[in-house]
Amino acid sequence: MNRRVGAGARAPLPIGRAARGFARCLSVTAGLLLFRRIHLPTDNRGLRVVFADTTSACVFRETVVDRPAALAPCVLMVKFRLRAVHGRGHALFRRESLLNTVLFAGFPGLVSKLWLAHDQRGAYRGLYEWDGPAAAETYALTLWRVLALVSVPGSIDYRVLPRIHRADLFETIPRDDPHATGAEWWRVTGVVPPGGCVSREEGQSATIEHTAGDGGRDD
Repeated sequence: MNRRVGAGARAPLPIGRAARGFARCLSVTAGLLLFRRIHLPTDNRGLRVVFADTTSACVFRETVVDRPAALAPCVLMVKFRLRAVHGRGHALFRRESLLNTVLFAGFPGLVSKLWLAHDQRGAYRGLYEWDGPAAAETYALTLWRVLALVSVPGSIDYRVLPRIHRADLFETIPRDDPHATGAEWWRVTGVVPPGGCVSREEGQSATIEHTAGDGGRDD
């Protein structure tokens, strides 16, 4: 877990290569949907994840792909801030974002994704489990091309944490890190069980669990 691969090391993939990656993803995702191999479990919805940079965010959706067990497990964390999305626009984005499943479900190595709502600074995170750090980074650099179209410039970042499952990330949370600076937006420092997440939209108090827009189905 000490080696972290991040956006500072490389640039986004060339447009042509990224486009080919998305085209392959769409084709594979169509097959996954046809054979009902993509699922939306609800057990983790409402989970609040706390990060080292003092922010926290709630899980509003989970996507899991039927596949063999990962041989080289890793966690991928992606962060971005959307342009011109405020207040109730966040709830609209969470509902619409289900359609974005076709942009990642078919990439090689995907195991699962936790969709995190915006944190106190307006940043969204995707917390993925992947099979293979290189495959995870290729996906992150491909996704960057799409995120750049809708995100605040300079807000896109990612980290790959090799040799770890997502469950390990939550179950073995380090309480103290002598090398931490307090700016590690990707480092999980706490997890609050489902049920305590409340949306931050203006004037709203509805729980985040009921704004995901996927109806809680596992299909």
